[in-house]
Amino acid sequence: MEGRGRKVEYRTMGRTGVQVSSLCLGTGNFGNPTSEEVSWQIMQAALDAGINIFDTANSYNSGESERIIGRFLKETGQRDRVLLATKVYYAVGEGPNDQGLSRYHVLRACEDSLRRLQTDRIDLYYTHRSASATIPVDETLGALTHLVQQGKVLYLGCSTHPAWEIMEALMVSDRMGVARYVVESSPYNLLDRRVENERVPFCQKYGLAMFTWSPIAMGMLAGRYPLDAGFPGDSRAAANPQGIYARRINRRGLEVASRVPGMAAQFGLTPAQFAVLWVKDQPGITAPIIGPRTLEQ
Repeated sequence: MEGRGRKVEYRTMGRTGVQVSSLCLGTGNFGNPTSEEVSWQIMQAALDAGINIFDTANSYNSGESERIIGRFLKETGQRDRVLLATKVYYAVGEGPNDQGLSRYHVLRACEDSLRRLQTDRIDLYYTHRSASATIPVDETLGALTHLVQQGKVLYLGCSTHPAWEIMEALMVSDRMGVARYVVESSPYNLLDRRVENERVPFCQKYGLAMFTWSPIAMGMLAGRYPLDAGFPGDSRAAANPQGIYARRINRRGLEVASRVPGMAAQFGLTPAQFAVLWVKDQPGITAPIIGPRTLEQ
């Protein structure tokens, strides 16, 4: 198949029959540090290349990522070219119910995302993380099913859930006759292959698509963090040295990553291209999520 002159591979999203590009555009940088103007350029370039799925979350830059996407799709009239994915879980306010996966929060968060995205539906709605320690999964699935029945959500996904929790959710869906998860999104790259142990074979067995995040390991596999050079000033790790990005960058990972440029060069690829393509073509993977900060990336 082709997307405006370029050949693009499309894959079936789990059991749904929906065709999605084998690369998914991640938008966590939109609004900070990526300006709205550059974000629009990135989205148009992605569409022109045949990418037809955008991934965002209500917590990305306090909702600004969703707002930028919403304005772009509305003003350019391209909403129906995109399978739009967003998420719910993380805090979006200071109140005790402004986070989590309770029915109360899920329903309110969905309405807020629809308003920011300027759309009447969310094509793929993720539970951004698990809340099973405090909220029974039937509470969450019941709320999500209500949204599906209203036509506000088409498909459900979960992000970074262990295999046993996804299995529990599928069992509850069968037992209660409620909507079912059809996607899992997990971290996966040359430095972090834990999903190969359980989640990948699980998703293959039960027909879930897998959209994987961090294919270049927070930039380590792109040569973003040379050994003993510290964090580049414009990196997310430098902006938040105690955050998730900085915590995932360690010496052992950098030592392994230092071998990637040589391997990539054998195929005429940049290290980042090599790392993304490696994930894309692993068994059971529907698409890696790529999150460029600049149009050049």
